[in-house]
Amino acid sequence: MLPSRPARTPGQALTVALLAALLGALLPATTAHAASRTVQGGRLDWGIKSSFQSYVTGPIANGSWSLTGGAATVGGSQFRFHSATGSYDPATGAFRSGFAGGVRFIGHRKSDGSHELDLTVSSPTVRITGGNGTVYADMVSKDRGSGRVTSAAQVPLATLGLSGIDMRGGATPIVLSNVPATLTAQGAKAFAGYYTAGTPLDPISLSADTTAPAGKPAATRSPEKPAEPKKTEKTEKTEKAVGRFEDAAVDWGVRRTFREYVTGAVGKGKWTLADGAQDGGALFRFPRGEGTYDPKRQTLDAGFAGSVRFTGADGLDLRLSAVAVRVEAGRGTLSADVLSGGDRRKAVPLVTFTAKDFAPKGGLAVLTEAPATLTADGAEAFGSLYRAGTAMDPVSLAVAVDAKAQLPALPDLGSAPDPSEALTEKTATTAASESGSGSGSRTGLYPGIGGAGVLAAAAGALYVARRRVARRRSARQSTN
Repeated sequence: MLPSRPARTPGQALTVALLAALLGALLPATTAHAASRTVQGGRLDWGIKSSFQSYVTGPIANGSWSLTGGAATVGGSQFRFHSATGSYDPATGAFRSGFAGGVRFIGHRKSDGSHELDLTVSSPTVRITGGNGTVYADMVSKDRGSGRVTSAAQVPLATLGLSGIDMRGGATPIVLSNVPATLTAQGAKAFAGYYTAGTPLDPISLSADTTAPAGKPAATRSPEKPAEPKKTEKTEKTEKAVGRFEDAAVDWGVRRTFREYVTGAVGKGKWTLADGAQDGGALFRFPRGEGTYDPKRQTLDAGFAGSVRFTGADGLDLRLSAVAVRVEAGRGTLSADVLSGGDRRKAVPLVTFTAKDFAPKGGLAVLTEAPATLTADGAEAFGSLYRAGTAMDPVSLAVAVDAKAQLPALPDLGSAPDPSEALTEKTATTAASESGSGSGSRTGLYPGIGGAGVLAAAAGALYVARRRVARRRSARQSTN
């Protein structure tokens, strides 16, 4: 039995009360009255379920997955969703953030060309309140038995294991790492019955920038656009007659598997942007377009600023610059100057794409993720790593024909996450390992160097070998 505490005398009680009042007046009530903050910019990295990825791309389902809405891949088996928007309350730890991008899985191809397995997960949202967390997502799935397609917005897909994580009082960016995720009953249904409720999913990691409450800024124009002198009515009519436009940009990621090879264990390399090119995570933006555009004929002939250079092991060095796009009769061609292995070629037509419905709407002509195909010249530019006709990353175009029109914003990945800034008493990584459902239990899309990892390694070896053959052939020609 605990000993009883002696009662306070009236004088002691008065002293305690006065001290409490004095402290309350002197100390700022930052925690109790901390203003909610706006989440603006950031990324969510989540593999959803790595064993499902392996099943889809394996010999049984014999399928694939594809990315939409600017989503990217990181670390081989994780999908990166971008452009975080939402809110955060440092006082209570309440957090809500939506992310853009999606991934579609298909498999078990049928004789009519459709797929028995067809599942899309997009626009994930993380909500945390009162120590509980949930991942929501838009889901489109085909039932395994009936084949009936269902679509639902913001399905509560997974619960988050937040044990030991204190969301209160965090600075920017908000960082969570390897938080365990578990499939919900609604998620199991939306997952077309491939898994039951309670199944561990891949852990999630996120980083989100926060600012003082403010509205979302408008999409920005291409950077470094020089100011132009005021035009007379005569010059404006003349410029419109020749098809002048206000601003333009082209977005292209080259090829996802090539980027993964360059930065992976085989290529051991990187890419570098210069001359105004921008990195959108899954794509590169070449801005400050100049040229002509005819809205009636829907034709475009434009050059863009920026360059991208890929470097890596065994002499990999490929630079693309002076990107240009030509659109005519519903077809488009993207070309660039190519510098590879000391050889320079100008205006090489790299890919072709379909450019239907390229008319301006609201002062902006937009072409979104048009499928692109490698040309014969493009195949040669890549050292015959890919054959002509190979599907490359899609091309997106935006042309502003009105001075008030704004180009679509690039994916906003926010600040680079720093684990030391994570707002946890005990890191989420530790919490994941204690629950037994952390990243160590994941099978991975590229386990070791097997499966797709072997394909990436083979592609890299093929690229290097062909570059060496090309260099020897060039040397023999110069000798002769």
